[in-house]
Amino acid sequence: MMTTPTRRTAITVTVLLALAGCKVGPDYKQPETPVTTSWHQDMERGVSAAPADLSRWWTTLGDPMLDRLIERAIAGNLDLKVAEARIRETRAQRGVVAAGALPQVDVGAGYQRQEQSQNSAAGDFTPSGDPFSLYNAGFDASWEIDVFGRVGRQVESAEADIQAADEARRDTLVTLLSEVARNYVEARGFQTRIEIARENIRIQAESVDITTARYNSGLTSDLDVARAEAQLAATQSAIPVLETGFKTSIYNIGVLLGVEPGPMVAEFENSAPIPPPPAAVAVGIPAELLRRRPDIRRAERQVAAANALIGAATADLFPRFSLTGSFGYSSNSFGEWTDSTSRFWNIGPAVRWPIFEGGRLLANIKVQDARTEQAVALYEKSVLTAYAEVESSMLAYMREQSTRDALERAVAANRRATDLANTLYVRGLAGYLTVIDAQRALFETQDLLARSRQAVATNLIALYKALGGGWETFEPKPEEGDSGSESGGDQGSPSPAAPTAVPVAG
Repeated sequence: MMTTPTRRTAITVTVLLALAGCKVGPDYKQPETPVTTSWHQDMERGVSAAPADLSRWWTTLGDPMLDRLIERAIAGNLDLKVAEARIRETRAQRGVVAAGALPQVDVGAGYQRQEQSQNSAAGDFTPSGDPFSLYNAGFDASWEIDVFGRVGRQVESAEADIQAADEARRDTLVTLLSEVARNYVEARGFQTRIEIARENIRIQAESVDITTARYNSGLTSDLDVARAEAQLAATQSAIPVLETGFKTSIYNIGVLLGVEPGPMVAEFENSAPIPPPPAAVAVGIPAELLRRRPDIRRAERQVAAANALIGAATADLFPRFSLTGSFGYSSNSFGEWTDSTSRFWNIGPAVRWPIFEGGRLLANIKVQDARTEQAVALYEKSVLTAYAEVESSMLAYMREQSTRDALERAVAANRRATDLANTLYVRGLAGYLTVIDAQRALFETQDLLARSRQAVATNLIALYKALGGGWETFEPKPEEGDSGSESGGDQGSPSPAAPTAVPVAG
């Protein structure tokens, strides 16, 4: 039959367990952000507000080599590996925090040879103060019952940190996809400009030969030869700068792929055109942006993590209840060490309540309040930044297409002007300065057209990045048994197939 003290202990523990789970502090409510129903920019030049499928947006550029580079970057990028390690870190940290709600047990054993002073109180219990042996073995246990939810709130914050780290990985992935595509387009752009420069060098070299022949025949002056040679040298001077830009873009791709940059140059030996944009680009509606962009989703999870710590700080104002106990054997004789008469034990509840902390606990609550306010402000800023990036990218993409079209007309006109100038010069109907001006204008507009085509592609990539697409395709497969953290699972972690719903006002 249970003794009275033991019964009281059992009743106390039962009451505390019934109270456990009551969390103090504010429950989390997702911040609301006003969202317009449509984009500010007018939809034109192949851009529409139709539902957007951005899971493999880079394939719209129709370049198989770019597709392969993307796959290699996902497998080898070092920033992505850091982000994945960060996720594992936060999961492990959740286990550290959650362990605070579980019983803690320490096991120990020891032997001591002692001699007590005859002039101390302890010496009164040892015969004539003779040396003696002491054998100890047992365990101590303690269990803090989370009555006011301090540990529960910390776990809640840790789970939000896991989800934020997961979104950070996705954000890294979105940036990686766009950077690989952007550097690839830049490499092809430099390659195209190098080819244009070399073609103009060939034409201008022919002009040098023509003017030299005419000079030797007495049909023109040495001035025309000098002008032709100067024009040729000026065009040749552009090649080294373009080659530097070309190789730098390739080196950047190597770093993004996590491989040695130098050997990557050989993979670009065969030239290819700048990837053209698709006929139509769907961007969806603004509300979809909040659910798709990982940086917004991460900022929202950071608000949740900060809010939970307000509750953890508030719980420090209340008493902490724990159940402690110990069991073991202690004897002066090794032979009697494990006898029942050498056994000892104790168990009972304990309470600790900070009465005076010099305002530290209240100040800590204010700290967590301020951090939550900061997280909310950063969340709101991330939403506004996302809108601005999409609007700016759409505008740049649409306007650059108009620039490209105008430059295409300019190149066609300058090509005709160059042909006419050469014909008139050979017939002696125009001076060589006319030829030089025509050739210079042709080269400049051809180079500007190549740069504009590159800008169209890079602006499109920037638009896809601003929309936050691509991460859905490369979600890591969960390992066997990895349904959550080691101490209870990642409850509430958003699924890749069902992004965290961010409330929309208006």
